[in-house]
Amino acid sequence: QLQLVESGGGSLQAGGFLSLSCAASGYYTSRNCMAWFRQVPGKEREGVAHIFISLTAYADSVKGRFTVTQNNAMNTVYLQMNSLKPEDTAIYYCASTSVCTLSKISIREYRSWGQGTQVTVSS
Repeated sequence: QLQLVESGGGSLQAGGFLSLSCAASGYYTSRNCMAWFRQVPGKEREGVAHIFISLTAYADSVKGRFTVTQNNAMNTVYLQMNSLKPEDTAIYYCASTSVCTLSKISIREYRSWGQGTQVTVSS
């Protein structure tokens, strides 16, 4: 079983930056696809970014502002979020799966989930 624990969420003003971390334990390999999703109450969970080995993909809404990286030695995935906007406010979830479509961040492909961390951006 794979466990994922997110950390790094918080509250800040627009234009600021924040870094989220996702620590994986249990049945995890460096060849897992790792992703970040976010969800606002009343809306569907949406894919933000994912990474497979060194290959990455991003939602159009965060391209150029967010960067996903992976430290395999520490079984940790990061999401660096710059130039944050109020519309980035959401609960951010880390997810993992063994097989994913690199060009598209599909919620249906992800099997393991963290508990989420809140990010609040005020104007």
